[in-house]
Amino acid sequence: MSAPSPAGDARALPPLLRDVNGALENLAFPLALPSSADARAATKSARAQLDDYILPRLASLDAPLVAVVGGSTGAGKSTLVNALVGRPVSATGAVRPTTRQPLLLHHPDDAAWFDDARVLPSLGRVRLAGDDGGGGPPTSSPAPVQHHATTDPGKDTLLLRPTSTLPVGLALLDAPDVDSIADENRRLAGQLLAAADLWLFVTTANRYADAVPWKLLAEAGRRDVLVAIVLDRVPPGVEEEIRSDLMTLLSAQNLGHAPIFVIPELPLGSARMLPADAVEPITRWLHALAVDAEGRRDIARRTVQGAMRALAGRMDGIAEAASQEQAIGDELRAAADGAYREALRSVLAATEDGRLLRGEVLARWQDFVGTGEFMRGLESRIGRARDRVSAFFTGRPAPAATVADAIGSGLQTVVVEQAARADESTRRRWRADAAGRSLLEGLAPWQADEVSADVAREIRAWQEDLLLLVQAEGADKRFTARMLSFGVNGIAVALMVVVFASTGGLTGGEIGIAGASAVAGQKLLEAVFGDDAVRRLTATAREDLSTRVEGLFRQEREHFDRSLEPLARQTPAETLRVLASRLRTALPPGRFPGTGDGA
Repeated sequence: MSAPSPAGDARALPPLLRDVNGALENLAFPLALPSSADARAATKSARAQLDDYILPRLASLDAPLVAVVGGSTGAGKSTLVNALVGRPVSATGAVRPTTRQPLLLHHPDDAAWFDDARVLPSLGRVRLAGDDGGGGPPTSSPAPVQHHATTDPGKDTLLLRPTSTLPVGLALLDAPDVDSIADENRRLAGQLLAAADLWLFVTTANRYADAVPWKLLAEAGRRDVLVAIVLDRVPPGVEEEIRSDLMTLLSAQNLGHAPIFVIPELPLGSARMLPADAVEPITRWLHALAVDAEGRRDIARRTVQGAMRALAGRMDGIAEAASQEQAIGDELRAAADGAYREALRSVLAATEDGRLLRGEVLARWQDFVGTGEFMRGLESRIGRARDRVSAFFTGRPAPAATVADAIGSGLQTVVVEQAARADESTRRRWRADAAGRSLLEGLAPWQADEVSADVAREIRAWQEDLLLLVQAEGADKRFTARMLSFGVNGIAVALMVVVFASTGGLTGGEIGIAGASAVAGQKLLEAVFGDDAVRRLTATAREDLSTRVEGLFRQEREHFDRSLEPLARQTPAETLRVLASRLRTALPPGRFPGTGDGA
């Protein structure tokens, strides 16, 4: 993130806005929380506001003002646009919605401002034929003559049409209905209104208090957008009553300054056109805005400042939703951490307290080393013990592999059992939370056979490493004879027994037997390597086993971790709050120096 800029340093705005856009881009809100769906929509709207209005407008404050004509279904938006232009350029009729594609009308001299993606870059462009600029016959229906390079079949399309009856410096954008029956039209209408420098909000005498338009008007008040209200089709005798009520509603939304234009209920002409004098006050007001270049810049500055403040407020709400997701995600992650940490602790405890020397392992070890003669030999001098042990190993038919297999099997059982417990513990905790339940729907059930096979492979690898460890330790010439007499496999098995040897977890006669077996293994190793080497070998073997089991459990919990990865990649809530604070303080009250005013 860029370093914070001093308040009022407009030159820092582009980097700041890039930071904001990057932070918003890294938000997915993957958890099934009540606030997450709204946060996703708010994030999408915030990014659209940046791309469609704030960044383009900051880059060109001298560009023509874009006045969006918006309102409810059937309010007469297209009829008003036609009247303001003085010719039928926008479709009207009884079929709803009549406006299916947004139409942007501009003076021919302003065409360069709108041909590229400066305004509404997410929309494709189709340029239509305009009038002849000299009062010749109007084009009665929009005829596409050129598909601009930005046209993309997958995009919504913005129709561009020049008309000389509009003043230079002002464009009219005929938008779909804000309450359209088509979801896509409603979404597009909101996007267009968010890209406006000013709104001509069209409503009727019997629909001026509808909830949907007022939600958007409230947003306009928060953004400090210049709004004019066009009250259409007003019956005789009710104008003052409606105007008074409408002004009260506007004042409640910080829009008390908005001019109200009233169009009485009038019959339309043969071309479904309003009389010119019905819209003359609106035309005069728009022309006054257009001819005042400094006034246009002031409107643009005020609107972009309001948009920045609104964006900062929206980011605070987004940050709160991100904070909630982070908290729930931390709880879910902690549940997995705790379950697998306990599983690892249990396995390591089983490898240290002698439990793995019970049953089959103990029987195989005793069968391998014998009882009386072997033990008595180990209690004599090391040299004599070496001879007796050597003779014993040479003559015993039972291979060391049987002990290694028994140890591996016992260890495998413990690890698989603990892996199953950790998985079930994590799932049980996640099922207790709505977000966790949603994430579990994408996870496969625990696979006992696959886990068991993975554990078996890892244990075999550990045992093979012990053989290599023994071979490496015995590579010194002083140990070669002893290694040959005892056998590498036999010494490796003795090392396994010493790793697992303790009286903890054993009872009764097992203590004496296992203890004696551990002593046998210990003395065997000391006879070959010496005390210090045995301690080092044992520590190395235990550490290797611990690392391997930890790796197995890390692999086991990967599917839980992967389901939380989108959350881990999200922009932290605190970063969003910091950026929102910087947005509020970065804009100066006057001009924006260095922002690239001009075409």
